[in-house]
Amino acid sequence: MTSRTFIMSPLWALCLGIISQLSAWGNGQEVVVVYNSAVPASKQVAEYYAKARQVPPDHLFGFNLTPDQDMSRSSFHADLQVPLAEGLEQRGLWHMGKVEVPYLDGVPKHVNHVVVSTSIRYVVLCYGVPVRISEDSTLQEAIPQDYPAGFRVNRASVDSELVWLPLIKLSARLTGPWVNWVYGVTNQTGLNPTNGILLVSRLDGPTPEIACGLVDKALQAEHDGLWGRAYCDARGLDKSSSYYYGDQMMEESAVVCRKLGFETALDTNAATFSTAYPMSNIALYCGWYDENVSGPFTLPNVEFMPGAIAYHLHSYSAGNLRNPNKNWVGPLLAKGVTCTMGCVNEPYLMLTPDIHTFLLALAHGWTFAEAGWAAQPVLSWQTTLVGDPLYTPFARNPVEWFRDLQARQSPLVDWAFLRLMDLDLVRAAPLDHVQNVIEKWPGTSHNPVLSQKLAELNMAQGTPEAAVNYYQRALDLKPSRQQRIEIRLALGPLLVSQKRLPEAVKNDQALLAEVPDYPGQAAIAADLKQLSLQLASPAAGPHP
Repeated sequence: MTSRTFIMSPLWALCLGIISQLSAWGNGQEVVVVYNSAVPASKQVAEYYAKARQVPPDHLFGFNLTPDQDMSRSSFHADLQVPLAEGLEQRGLWHMGKVEVPYLDGVPKHVNHVVVSTSIRYVVLCYGVPVRISEDSTLQEAIPQDYPAGFRVNRASVDSELVWLPLIKLSARLTGPWVNWVYGVTNQTGLNPTNGILLVSRLDGPTPEIACGLVDKALQAEHDGLWGRAYCDARGLDKSSSYYYGDQMMEESAVVCRKLGFETALDTNAATFSTAYPMSNIALYCGWYDENVSGPFTLPNVEFMPGAIAYHLHSYSAGNLRNPNKNWVGPLLAKGVTCTMGCVNEPYLMLTPDIHTFLLALAHGWTFAEAGWAAQPVLSWQTTLVGDPLYTPFARNPVEWFRDLQARQSPLVDWAFLRLMDLDLVRAAPLDHVQNVIEKWPGTSHNPVLSQKLAELNMAQGTPEAAVNYYQRALDLKPSRQQRIEIRLALGPLLVSQKRLPEAVKNDQALLAEVPDYPGQAAIAADLKQLSLQLASPAAGPHP
């Protein structure tokens, strides 16, 4: 991936259209579902989603497409793009009309044929619909001589090419990317076909069962909340690096996650998270830059929470979307993530999804598809969104979630309580005050996550003995596998610092016994050897 910043000038005709005054977006009435009639499972996924989100029957469209992930540009145009646009018009789901365009940027006054009214905003592409449009070497277009070689291509993701379907009747260049005229918008009403934008996402992945599961997990999270931890993986690049933009996105994303009230880990090492790094209860993940899935995400079980959102920045992160072992999008879906994004071809760093903008939009209660397309610097390019477009993880504020879960007597209320405490810490509440509130919370005595939080608060306040006690209590409260590893790794050095070497030995031995296939066991074994030497040393003195 290079760091070129050049993008083509905006097409003067693309920003036109009347932005409707819309309300109550985000329901099945606004969704169109597209499936591949040549793939039986594709229709099954479409019908499953339509039932789950109450999409009207006449909003389902089946087209006879290639079963491959790649389709030719001529097939895309003749078999999907044009038939879908015509079908939407015929079924009254949108109406196209003539709009007079005033003199603009040297272009004379003229008339455009665009979408002027609509009842839909979203399109769901189902498992079996091709992902990528192949390069068409026969396409001849006038290209400026100074146009960068990397952009002299007409290959694109199907999703990104369908986004501008409302503008299909305009004469548009297919070579290279278009500037996204809604990138970074703060008003959801601009994200609709009357402004030239169709919010396209797909239910896809290595299997049709995984594709169906994306709506199940989205609905579960909308009912019970998105809880867990956030992990952001930067590379520690210097600001002078031409690739620093990637690190900047990850670092700024970590800030957003913390301000949302999530326990957040930011890694700034050059390498990505290793397999030995314990990732527990993952709600949010963003990182870069491995070609293929790596680290904790290669383990048999990844602790993605219902509704989890994950994104790994790489040129070909969605290059093999239906492969559970190659690149990133397919493996993340196979491991249980609820929604993700990726690129099907080389996008160039500055034209990749802006994950920081994406998370900010979600934080303001936007749907996955709204946030996803508002975070794309360009269209007609390489990005695909995978997940339920209506998924809205932050439709409620933390206090509302807490009250709802408390009224339902849900065990998830402890996660909601922790988020409120972390928000207090973001607002600079005194550590001892937050600690006191957590200690008095009834759920703390039986919740390993809250006990671990108390240990960390005690460490921050310089009371390590109390921290040890809370860590040990957390271990007794049946933490998740990855949280157990995390606690053991934190507890060992803490015991050593207090010269409690026999307990440190027992802690390492317990980790090896509890998680015999822990990828970092070699380092633990080396630590055990060193501790044994210290215990055997006369200078160590007697031990209890």
